[in-house]
Amino acid sequence: MKTIDYIPTNKIQRASQLVKTGIKVGGNYAKYYGKKAFNSELTREELDDENAEDIYDGLKSLKGSALKVAQMLSMEKNILPKAYVEKFSLSQFSVPPLSAALVRKTFKNYLNKYPEELYDTFATQSVNAASIGQVHQATKDGKKLAVKIQYPGVADSISSDLALVKPVASRMFNLKGKDKEKYFKEVEDKLLEETDYVLEVKQSQEITEKCSVIPNLKFPQYYPELSSERIITMDWMEGEHLSEFTARNTDKEAADQVGQTLWDFYMYQMHHLKAVHADPHPGNFLVDEEHNLIAIDFGCIKQVPEEFYTPYFELADPENINNPEVFTEKMFELEILREEDSPEELKFFSELFHEMLSLFTQPFHLDTFDFSDETFFARIADLSDKYSKDTQLRKMNGNRGSKHFLYINRTFFGLYNLMHDLGAKIKVNNYKNYIQNDI
Repeated sequence: MKTIDYIPTNKIQRASQLVKTGIKVGGNYAKYYGKKAFNSELTREELDDENAEDIYDGLKSLKGSALKVAQMLSMEKNILPKAYVEKFSLSQFSVPPLSAALVRKTFKNYLNKYPEELYDTFATQSVNAASIGQVHQATKDGKKLAVKIQYPGVADSISSDLALVKPVASRMFNLKGKDKEKYFKEVEDKLLEETDYVLEVKQSQEITEKCSVIPNLKFPQYYPELSSERIITMDWMEGEHLSEFTARNTDKEAADQVGQTLWDFYMYQMHHLKAVHADPHPGNFLVDEEHNLIAIDFGCIKQVPEEFYTPYFELADPENINNPEVFTEKMFELEILREEDSPEELKFFSELFHEMLSLFTQPFHLDTFDFSDETFFARIADLSDKYSKDTQLRKMNGNRGSKHFLYINRTFFGLYNLMHDLGAKIKVNNYKNYIQNDI
């Protein structure tokens, strides 16, 4: 794969790159409508393919928060056209890496030493490159290590990158009023946390210790003395990425084991730790030969405050969803309904969220749930399609809900997609066995 010798780091350079991408996309639309004039049967697939290619090419050269947005969108399989999902999914663990010369320069800037001064061996060619950093293989004292290096300028460009996408996001989601800033601030704060590798090592060590009670779940050991704000050194873990496993696996028992472990891991964090790994994409998990699940990235941890947790999970109970008084009370607690809403808005959003929650919470209504159930996911796709075309929704102020929805919903949507890819059948409340054993 072609390597990168330079990453735009200042606001003007990055804005210029996005403008160039926008011009390419505009050209694609002009070409598409030109062809459409002569061929009315032409579909949007060609346009989607070209736009996805150009947008991804532009974002991958910027890396950082711009590419992280693409990674997050790649998990929204029911919202984006297939071409975008396929192209943006490359941002999970396969983007052009830094060149060997830039790696050495970056290492010197971060730890004031070249990698060969710290490790017995260090491979200058990365084995894995994603949105915020890339991973290299190293050895020291007989141990095989993974060394994650953050791309230059990523942390410094987050605020300016988000400032560029705010107007577009506000139009896309119909966000109005000053209160919308809480959502952008939530995203900015989490992205800044993801660039703090000292915090990531701390979070990694805490969660791996607390979740060690869950069987078939493994974690690397971390080495703070060989880490810094922009570099993390950990054990090298043998396994294949979760997406590679799901693509080739035909063993239902193995899929169920991995799926149960993944589900228990998330439910244990959500319900017991009240802090959850909020970046559930395939690049953050490996599966070894014994079908153990290996969690390798803890940069994005979302704390779940009690005032959000309680009403959120009370609405996973069908009795509460179907009790109009309780349902309305919880809608206000979660900031979905507001005191200043008109009767029309109260009715519209109550009906919308009642329909959504009745569907999305189904796995919690049963003792076991089969995520290979195509009917369940087809209904999710149909519901997404229904509201994406709803003209009334487009007129409503989309500035709704607690800021905590952003990463908690992202966590569940990502988890559901991974479980569906695995086709796993799981015991929903199995995680409770480990809470009881946790001393």
